Amino acid sequence: MSGPSAIEHIVVLGGGAIGSVYAAKLAARHPVTLVAREAHAEAINRHGLRLVGREPATHRLRAATSIAEIAPNTLVLLTTKVTDSHAAVAPLAGRVRGDTVILCVQNGLGSEEIVKEAIAGRCLVLRAITQFGAIFQEPGVVDFTAAGATLVEPSARSAEIAALLTAAGLAGRVSEDIRREIWRKLIYNCVINPITAIVGTEVGGIADPRLDPWKQLVVDECLRVAAADGVRFDLDFVATIAEVFGGARTIASMRQDLLKGKQTEIDHMNGAVVALGQRFGIPCPVNAALVATIKAMEARMAQ
Repeated sequence: MSGPSAIEHIVVLGGGAIGSVYAAKLAARHPVTLVAREAHAEAINRHGLRLVGREPATHRLRAATSIAEIAPNTLVLLTTKVTDSHAAVAPLAGRVRGDTVILCVQNGLGSEEIVKEAIAGRCLVLRAITQFGAIFQEPGVVDFTAAGATLVEPSARSAEIAALLTAAGLAGRVSEDIRREIWRKLIYNCVINPITAIVGTEVGGIADPRLDPWKQLVVDECLRVAAADGVRFDLDFVATIAEVFGGARTIASMRQDLLKGKQTEIDHMNGAVVALGQRFGIPCPVNAALVATIKAMEARMAQ
């Protein structure tokens, strides 16, 4: 029996900042459709997708507000917030094919499980971690702020996907321990996202040494839960976060959401650590306090 055919079409499902960067770079080599909100889609179809920042350029690609059908040999990159995953994927459940691959390029614990439940085994669903950063400026314009790698869960299709991403400048790599990478990014997010949102700083503000005791408390709880989940680190997260992110002049996604009066991903970051900790009998009062604080800010900002 022959294996699946090579990927021929790409759908980027989620036209936020990261999804837009991936769509723009992939469109240089592949037919790409970016599924986005109406204003963003309209601006892209009229004037192209303009990236500013690291790689200023205008990219021509198709944008739409929904997908009516999925062509053979399509790779779907899911780049929505995890809170929007089910709503984004559920309409595709009857349209995906056996040769479709859905790659969840998202934050948090278990985002791919939401998709697998919605798709109910109709196609391959994989998890990925991105190290890219971007800020949505206005419809049709995204600030590309940081580049890195795209780590893909192992599977029979993963080497092909990683090569496709690399050829587009997205540094695809197959990770032999994707759970470890998920936890690594989760811990970064559990520190950076809520704390910079609460104190009102750019990402680089997380390096302020006055915040170190707070950061350490968050990290310690995360590490205890990660260890119970079978993932251990020999890494000083507080020092690493300061070193890696101290110069970042970007705004974390959680603060962006709050400023826009939108729901954050706190339940899938710190909230996921608290929930898993409860399963293992590990109390996480600091992470729980961050969840409560961010939810109070959500309620206030939404007024």
